[in-house]
Amino acid sequence: MGQVVVLGEPARVMGYALAGALVIEAEGEEVARAWASLTPETSLVVLTPAAARALDRATLAERRDALVVTMPA
Repeated sequence: MGQVVVLGEPARVMGYALAGALVIEAEGEEVARAWASLTPETSLVVLTPAAARALDRATLAERRDALVVTMPA
């Protein structure tokens, strides 16, 4: 299995590190830069709702090598 990444605002993502996920704290414009830095080894990306809104649908659709999900609000 590849890397699990949880991306979004610090208060919503920090606990996932305890489960072994790579946590990337990012807000606003930082989200796009963090998204671009994901490696091909990434198999699952969990986004906070705010992080998902920071990325447009086309950007999300480009990632075909990983499952991308958004946390409930």
